[in-house]
Amino acid sequence: MTSSSPEDASRSSPLATSGQAQNAFGHNITFAEAVRVWLRVAMLSFGGPAGQIAVMHRILVDEKQWVSESRFLHALNYCMVLPGPEAQQLATYLGWLLHGVKGGLVAGTLFVLPGFVAILGLSLLYAGFQEASLVQALFFGIKAAVLAVVIQAVVRIAQRALKNRVMVTLAALAFVAIFFFAVPFPLVIATAALVGLIGRHLDPKRFVVIKGHTTPAEGERAIDAMMANGTGHHTEASRGRTLKVLGIWLPLWFVPLIALALSLGMDNVFTQIGLFFSKLAVVTFGGAYSVLAYMAQEAVQNHGWLAPGEMLDGLGMAESTPGPLIQVVQFVGFMGAFRDSGGLDPFTAGVLASILATWVTFIPCFLWIFLGAPYVEKLRGNQAVSAALSAVTAAVVGVMLNLAIWFAVHVAFAEVQTSKAWGIQWLAPQWDSVQLASVVLALGAFVAILRFKIGMLPVLFTSALLGMLWHWL
Repeated sequence: MTSSSPEDASRSSPLATSGQAQNAFGHNITFAEAVRVWLRVAMLSFGGPAGQIAVMHRILVDEKQWVSESRFLHALNYCMVLPGPEAQQLATYLGWLLHGVKGGLVAGTLFVLPGFVAILGLSLLYAGFQEASLVQALFFGIKAAVLAVVIQAVVRIAQRALKNRVMVTLAALAFVAIFFFAVPFPLVIATAALVGLIGRHLDPKRFVVIKGHTTPAEGERAIDAMMANGTGHHTEASRGRTLKVLGIWLPLWFVPLIALALSLGMDNVFTQIGLFFSKLAVVTFGGAYSVLAYMAQEAVQNHGWLAPGEMLDGLGMAESTPGPLIQVVQFVGFMGAFRDSGGLDPFTAGVLASILATWVTFIPCFLWIFLGAPYVEKLRGNQAVSAALSAVTAAVVGVMLNLAIWFAVHVAFAEVQTSKAWGIQWLAPQWDSVQLASVVLALGAFVAILRFKIGMLPVLFTSALLGMLWHWL
């Protein structure tokens, strides 16, 4: 038997990063290293919320081992009940846990930035040359590869969250409610939380699955060890801190809107874009899909920002680029100002409107996290909260399964309709529109990731290359 030195133990511990000493936050993950990881997460965040959460889970929980499964799910559950893109908010939350406000700002901003740049370029191309087909050629294969990542995420989270028949039943009911009956997402989550609170009194062993505290093995994770050691002072909740957050983020949100209204008037396109997407930012429970119909109706019929059918082109851009699907607001804002530039160069007006729409959509996301996360962390360990979150997590598995199936159908078929009868709805693909190349790519990516454990980046790159070759042949 060979003995190991303290240096060897340090190198093998997930808390150690090349022998570095702990920083002011109580762990040894440098801010520079975190920035590189958040940029990697952002560049790989394709496939909507399910795929994006899968990327973060794979990198932060499994690969880097910076955060435990229970704390990851605890943060995810909070983000799932907020308005706005839950994956971007989850990145902000975890970045905040690691390095405070600057960590949350970097994680949340980087999550949006690649998609913003990509959609801005595609919007310029679309407005100038109507070459939206370039999007399909570029990302045809990526969609197929992301499907494998999404399915892997559903399986992994289900294995950890669905520990008994009660949790499996909750997940199944959540899936049926959303997939077949279009029950509003907030109602599904609220009902699951209520069931968990009641179940805690009836059968606590079955309902407290997501523990408030980490296990000894999980306690070695950087974030969890920091919190256990009492060095995460930046996460402590206080009235003064709450007032400071409100005093910073509310003006960042509303002062630009007031300035636009006073200088340009309420009927100006920029003022209308700012007000509309500010309102949208507080009603987007359940992600972008929950408000697409409303957004399309307002943008096409009431404001005239888009022509009929262009909303789908914008959604194609958002689905095919990294970042949140709600980033489609950028395309809507761009086209609205491009067509009503008010004396400005149309392209200049479109770029400014893109920035404005993105600003008022995501500033509230930072507000929700910096305001509420300290109180959410304070509630860890409360058995009632643990029971509610256990039920919510089970419901989230059903929600993610719904998204995975929605994504899979749209990857496999070029034409998909939603059929309704007797109060039930379901996806009805046009069977003659099956995309065999996409199905083959998805199966190949699935085998590569799950069977041969090939890294996500090589799989995405290979799938994108093969997809482009097929699309252009």
